[in-house]
Amino acid sequence: MKAAQPTNKRTFGSVFKNPDHELTAGLMLEACGLKGHRIGGAQISPRHANFIENADGARAADAIALMAEARRRAYEQYGVELEHEVQFVGPLALPGLGS
Repeated sequence: MKAAQPTNKRTFGSVFKNPDHELTAGLMLEACGLKGHRIGGAQISPRHANFIENADGARAADAIALMAEARRRAYEQYGVELEHEVQFVGPLALPGLGS
């Protein structure tokens, strides 16, 4: 499994828990076309779609915006509300899917 992970990059770790679905979170996000998708300095790993890489000075807001976009697309395509696995510190939170 580690061979498929971006171990040589600075990442935010595994972003979403695997849902109760036939696809893992990573495969679901890959099927949504999100590998390599970027907001600011944060990028969904081209190697494993359930990892967000710090591609160029990513800020927490970049990663959260990318997570929100990934979660929105997974919900639209599969009807699955992905639950984040990363822990937020302070007042950070993902917006609701209706936001």
